[in-house]
Parts: sequence; structure tokens; C-alpha cells
Amino acid sequence: MTTVGAGKYTYRLVRDWGTLPRGQALGMVSAVATDSQDRVYVFQRKDPPVLVFDRDGSYLDSWGTRAIADPHGIYIADDVVYITDREDQVAVAFTLDGKPLQVLGQRGVHSDTGCEEPGDLVPRAAGPFNYPTEMVPSPSGDLYVSDGYRNSRVHRFSGDGRLTASWGEPGKTEPNQFHLPHSILVHDSRVYVCDRENSRVQIFSLDGRFIGMWTDMNRPQDICVDKEGVFYTCERVGEDGSSPQVSVLDRDGNVLARWQCRGAHGLWVDSRGDIYLGLRVDQSVDKYVRQT
Repeated sequence: MTTVGAGKYTYRLVRDWGTLPRGQALGMVSAVATDSQDRVYVFQRKDPPVLVFDRDGSYLDSWGTRAIADPHGIYIADDVVYITDREDQVAVAFTLDGKPLQVLGQRGVHSDTGCEEPGDLVPRAAGPFNYPTEMVPSPSGDLYVSDGYRNSRVHRFSGDGRLTASWGEPGKTEPNQFHLPHSILVHDSRVYVCDRENSRVQIFSLDGRFIGMWTDMNRPQDICVDKEGVFYTCERVGEDGSSPQVSVLDRDGNVLARWQCRGAHGLWVDSRGDIYLGLRVDQSVDKYVRQT
């Protein structure tokens, strides 16, 4: 048994979690989320893109075949599933069983940022979307989208899908500059953005006013918060070659626990404090079961 973490944040690792029907295998796992019953939704880059498991890893269902071109981010709140379809340039809300509720953006139509290679520092920021990465709701019903691989912006929409604000510019050092905003989270009237290639999380007010940043991390891929207000990030290989890692952080960004992991593209924490990692390269899910 592999144990990681420290103190209150100690976990038992379950590698290659989840059991699929005979003859099936996971594709590239882009992200993971859980619903109000802690059922696990695995977002993979093949059809069907959404696979549903119980918390013990037994397969329950799947959906989304031919509905999502390029899966990227998944987030579940109040049993609504929010996804981003990166290459199709849309962010879509679904019911738990895969019925579409709302679409932001125009399929196949991208804004003009002058960027051709996804992940490059874009020449200029633009409106929605150009390879969006994640959509999340706020308690007010507003929707926030990080955008993304060929843009350098965060967009805020009203609940009915009207764009109300955008912020962010290309850059590598200053506040409100982004180089690949890869994940977004709204919590306690703050917006947290994984500014991946700048190895930081930037923090804003709900209307886009810069508040601060966390920099003690390597290229954060995804961010999540548990019911106690503790934050979790999964991080890529650092520019210095340091290993991928999971970080557990308090509200001020102080590290409570940290450990090396397989390279994870997505992360989620369920209601019991267990952590799920979506492994794009390893085409698997790792689960960390909380021990305290």
C-alpha cells in the first residue's frame, strides 16, 4: 500500500481506479468530477466521452457520443455538468444523464488572437472563445470560462448566457497576464485561475479585480476546493524537470501537504475528501483515499 501526504492530509493511493466492461479501456482522461451522490464522471478523449462510476469504481453509465469533439474541462455543481469542448470552441451545460441544457459560443468559430499553435503565448487577447479550458458557475448563477490554449482571458457570462465581462492579457509576469489559463474555480466570492505556463494561480474578485497570486507551484493544471475550504492543485513537470505533484493549500496559498504523482491533467475532491486524478498520458484514473 502506498501512502502519501502528511497529518490530516494523508491518503492511500489506488492506482488505475475504476472497472470498465469487458473489452473496453480508457482513453486520454482529461478531467474528473463527482455529483451530489459522489458518483464519478470521467471525461475522456474518445467516444463515449463521459463515463460514470460509483465511488467504489464500478461502471454505471456513459454518454456524449458524437456530441463532444475535444473534451477538456468538466465541473459539476448542483448536479449540472459543465464541460468545455476545446476544439469546437464551446462550453456546454448538461444534465447528469447527458441532456444539453445550455451552449456558450458558436461551434467551430474561434476568436482572433493571432495564435496558431495551442499553448503558445498569444499575440493578443480576444473575446470568447479560442480553445476554452473550463467553465464553472458562481452562486449567483453567473458562468465563468477560462480561455485558454489560444487565448489569454477569463470571460464572465450571465446565467442566460450573455457575456458581461472579460479580463486578461498575454504576458508572463504581471498581474492579469496569462500564459494558458488552464482551469478556473469560483469560491467564496473569489475567482481562482490556474495560469499554467506562468506556474501560478491568480486570484480575482467576481468582477475581475486582481487580488493576489500563489506562486509556490509548478505549472498548475487544475484546482479544486473541498467543503472545508481547503484547495487542491495538480501540477505538471516543472521547468526545472521536477516531478508532477499534488499540492494541498490553505486559503492563503500555504502548503499543507504535497507529494509526487503521475502526471495528471485533471483533479477533483469528493464530499468525503477523496481525491481523483485524471491521467491524460497514462489513460487512467488514480484515486487517493483520505485516511484521517
